[in-house]
Amino acid sequence: MPRIAIFPGSFDPFTNGHLDVVRRGVELFDEVIVAIGTNSSKQRYLPVEQMVGLIAGVFEHEPRVSVRTFKGLTAEFARETGARYLLRGLRNSPDFEYEKPIAYGNQHVNPGLETVFLLTSPALGSVSSTIIRDIHRFGGNVDAFLPYPMPPLGR
Repeated sequence: MPRIAIFPGSFDPFTNGHLDVVRRGVELFDEVIVAIGTNSSKQRYLPVEQMVGLIAGVFEHEPRVSVRTFKGLTAEFARETGARYLLRGLRNSPDFEYEKPIAYGNQHVNPGLETVFLLTSPALGSVSSTIIRDIHRFGGNVDAFLPYPMPPLGR
């Protein structure tokens, strides 16, 4: 049975920190699905279709990584895809405190679904999509934080 992991998030945008987690995840799993979820409490900065294309381009030469979108519960999406693992990156202890109850909830919905936490590489620990969006929104250069060129303002 293949070891399939889902790396869920809004990825708005997908950062070098996210890239690091996926690359390391491919070493642990047979397949990693970058799963862009719809978060009803967030308004997207970049359209989801555009993000799918950008992320897919980053992994075009890595056949064990795919990019998909989903709505609803991550644990249900895992069941639909046959994934038994959720892959999550942790930058700091607040990230862990945020992720822990989510992992428990996912196991409640989908018993046997394991969450695997990878510590962010130290050089990427300060990178966050929120900071990147703010820098970009005000005309700053964010190329150092992303594995692709950021689309210009005015989308």
